[in-house]
Amino acid sequence: MLTTARYEFILRRLATILAVAILTLSLVAAISGILLAFYYQPSAVGAHESLKYLSTEVDSGWLVRGVHNAAGNSVIVVALIEIVVMFLGRQFSRSWLTAWISGILFTLSAIGLGWTAMILDWTQTGYWRLKVELGSIEAIPVIGSQLRDILTGGSGLNTTTVEHMYTLHSYVLAVGAVVLAVIHLGGVLVQEIELKQGVRFRLEKLVAPFVASSTEQETDSNAQTLTTSGSQK
Repeated sequence: MLTTARYEFILRRLATILAVAILTLSLVAAISGILLAFYYQPSAVGAHESLKYLSTEVDSGWLVRGVHNAAGNSVIVVALIEIVVMFLGRQFSRSWLTAWISGILFTLSAIGLGWTAMILDWTQTGYWRLKVELGSIEAIPVIGSQLRDILTGGSGLNTTTVEHMYTLHSYVLAVGAVVLAVIHLGGVLVQEIELKQGVRFRLEKLVAPFVASSTEQETDSNAQTLTTSGSQK
């Protein structure tokens, strides 16, 4: 029982720490992304040049861009680790379910943020990578062509594509990721409180027989003392 309680405590505390890290990295990525947006131009002509100007001409621009990229990549790794930790410590309670679903949705949002960002710097690598992946999307039955047209703007990769990806990246997925990170942390904290109460209840139940036995022994001892005292009188 004590081993199980210790195991649950370790997983519970690790899940909470990872949830705090997820929210922190999400906020860092969001704030640094807002700073980048002051200089970024979402167009085929200006995307690469604006980021180049930001990295070379703006004070600490390279640092802000580096922090944004590092936070965006790190949060995916942390979110995947969090899913593994929550799976190992599954409790099948309402709070666990809330944290579990929000954690999965957050991970998908974080991956989506990385995917939509591939074309935003308008480099050859991002261009051809997106072109290949759009071909895979187009192969999806029924909705593939429509989904590709929504992402690209109905034609080849151009300024419209950059604008669509930038909108999804900055206004849809980024906002959704921060909201999901908050919900996930809230669910994990509620789960920790519930598990702490459950562990305390099980420990009290485990110790109760010993306490009762000790009380009975003390009662018997007191009774014997009173009997002896009465006999002496």
